Amino acid sequence: MSGPIKVALVGIGKIAVDQHVPSIAASEDWELAATVSRAGTVDGVPSYTEIDTMLAENPDIGVVSLCLPPVPRFDYAATCLRAGRHVMLEKPPGATLAEVHALEDMAQDAGKTLFATWHSRMAKGVAAAKAALSGKTVESAHIDWKENVRQWHPGQDWVFEPGGMGVLDPGINALSILTEVLPDPVHLKKGVLHTPENRQTPIKANLTFTGGITAEFDWLKEGEQMWEMTFRTTDGDLVYLMEGGNACVVNDQDMAVSELGEYPALYARMADLVKAGARDVDLAPMVHVSDIMTLSRRIIAPAFEW
Repeated sequence: MSGPIKVALVGIGKIAVDQHVPSIAASEDWELAATVSRAGTVDGVPSYTEIDTMLAENPDIGVVSLCLPPVPRFDYAATCLRAGRHVMLEKPPGATLAEVHALEDMAQDAGKTLFATWHSRMAKGVAAAKAALSGKTVESAHIDWKENVRQWHPGQDWVFEPGGMGVLDPGINALSILTEVLPDPVHLKKGVLHTPENRQTPIKANLTFTGGITAEFDWLKEGEQMWEMTFRTTDGDLVYLMEGGNACVVNDQDMAVSELGEYPALYARMADLVKAGARDVDLAPMVHVSDIMTLSRRIIAPAFEW
């Protein structure tokens, strides 16, 4: 394969504009050749409102990156795979585990790349934390993932609808880091979900996992936002990830971090997968979310309005 890979971006909302578009533009691997959205466009890029039309008119676009919400994503992904295109999935990769397994089977049958992305795993300090914990036994850990939904998802009601996951939408970012850096797997023991009386998904979560790991997710955080996790090992090591995983401190020493940002690293990974004809569909973070929804106790919280 020579020259940049042509990619179509589907769902031109906040995450696409803030992260995907500039990451594609900055990479020599990629050319943004089309967009599909009911309303959003990108200057200078051919735009479509229907995925079928875009696919039919652009046989040279080999990759489709899906940034729309998780509930409608399966149909788009299946359509693209049937049309012989490689597919990149924004997190979470789907609304259910079963549908992502189905997409993985379709991609394998078609010989196409399917990449279930977890952008927080690409945060600059995550590799350093993973290296620091490698071969160690984690004695305890705590996660604080607390942000303001009004700031990060203003007016986006879909996050509070079934499939939107509520506070577990940002929380799954923490879980993606947790499942990446831990030397051994863990599972949920108990949880409490606080769900506004007028919404379908939680706005706060308190979680306890095996291995002495606890987590607090909160979508009503005022002031300074908090995305931090601390790990203690039986050897006495203290590993601290902050800034959403973009900074790592081990035993009070700042660690060297990766150069690429989260989304540029995702697109670099996707380019490698396409060139190798490989797939990457790790559902471990989504398994934890499913367990949280299944096992946790529910508490009715005050109504939420934007």
